[in-house]
Amino acid sequence: MDFVSVERGDVAVLTIDRQEKLNALNPQVVEEIGQALLELEAEGPRAVVVTGAGERSFVAGADISAMNEMDPLEAKRFSEIGHAAMALLDRSPIPTIAAVNGYALGGGCEVAIACDIRIAAENATFGFPEVGLGILPGMGGTQRLPRLIGPALAKELIFTGRRIGAEKAREIGLVNRVVPQGEALNVAREVAAEIARNGPLAVRYAKAAVNRSADVDLVSGLEYEADQFALLFATEDAREGMGAFVEKRKPEFGGR
Repeated sequence: MDFVSVERGDVAVLTIDRQEKLNALNPQVVEEIGQALLELEAEGPRAVVVTGAGERSFVAGADISAMNEMDPLEAKRFSEIGHAAMALLDRSPIPTIAAVNGYALGGGCEVAIACDIRIAAENATFGFPEVGLGILPGMGGTQRLPRLIGPALAKELIFTGRRIGAEKAREIGLVNRVVPQGEALNVAREVAAEIARNGPLAVRYAKAAVNRSADVDLVSGLEYEADQFALLFATEDAREGMGAFVEKRKPEFGGR
């Protein structure tokens, strides 16, 4: 892959590296992100950290030069491959963490909000500038942002195209934590390592249950939670985890 690299392990790190364009997304970059995530899903790390190369930009947005050449059918295809890639962050059973450094605008903000957790450096800048270009967010921003920060704030950010800094993003619930510049990736790795120490099946089932809450009413969500809770009692991990607690030792989870 030309623009995406992957560091493998229990905690995998996916890096978008197109620094001469501030890691901007074109169809090839988005396809490479999707390909890398599919490979990781098959390999089954305990968590995946997503970041951008360099300190200036996480992902500055979509490549405007490339979009300027698209006709409506090409734009639809670009949006669709973006949706597919973002779904691999959002709906994958593997927890995903965005380590955001610098610009996270437009498509970059859409990559970040598709992740489960967002760690932002102090120099991070978020926003959806698409309306200033005569278009709208096309990789999930209009759908995920309202679910994350509420429809009123989401509309304000999308309709105005306003940029906000890391502290404001934390204040409105767009990011989980703000850390010193240069530390986003290190802190994201630490959070991922915390996740990796837990039962992998439990974490995956928990992610599925939390995701379900956005799609169904409370009663249906509680039924799903009870089912996932019960299914875990049939796993070796549950016996190991509870047994280790009773025996006052550290559990050794096998993902079975």
